[in-house]
Amino acid sequence: MLTNILIVVLILMLIGALPNWPHSANWGYLPSGTLGVVLIILLVLLVTGRI
Repeated sequence: MLTNILIVVLILMLIGALPNWPHSANWGYLPSGTLGVVLIILLVLLVTGRI
């Protein structure tokens, strides 16, 4: 249950971090890079069985 919620939240955050909208055009790679790192950490935790 918690894994599904985390995946949905990460997908929504990734969509919000894309530089397609005027408010996020000048953010650069920071939001999507941060979300990528969080996603990699979650994948490692899933593979090792911690989640």
